[in-house]
Amino acid sequence: MQLNADEIKTILPHRYPFLLVDRITDCDPGKYADGRKCVSVNEMQFCGHFPGQAVMPGVLVLEALAQTGAVALLTEEENKGKLVFFGGVRQARFRRPIIPGDVIEMHCEIIGRKGPIGFGKAVATVEGKTAVTAELSFAITDRKSPVQTEPQKTQVQEKPQD
Repeated sequence: MQLNADEIKTILPHRYPFLLVDRITDCDPGKYADGRKCVSVNEMQFCGHFPGQAVMPGVLVLEALAQTGAVALLTEEENKGKLVFFGGVRQARFRRPIIPGDVIEMHCEIIGRKGPIGFGKAVATVEGKTAVTAELSFAITDRKSPVQTEPQKTQVQEKPQD
């Protein structure tokens, strides 16, 4: 299965500037997902990380890998319409910097499950070379109803008259 950015937005709740997967290039629901992120110099993080030598923050690469893994979980029939929280990271290794102009190829394989908790093994590569590896955990949960945005009326108690 392949998904474009609009299709990914029907699965993940993330939006710009925090949707970090541009395309899912392959996915076997519940087993793995392969994703792609095209890194642009116009992304906000490069304003300060680092001026004169732009480098994609490692935590954002981990988030992109987690979003890729979340697609693998949320395309499973029993998880459609649910939400996945990033549960944790183990054994993260940053092997080469990722810079504007790079295309990150991401793979996240779901390697285990314990109830609503999933575990994944993730790899990000650029031009066929490993940039980041990590073990990720995910928590699958039901989505809550959208938050009410109407202001609540407050009651003002009048001061008793003497």
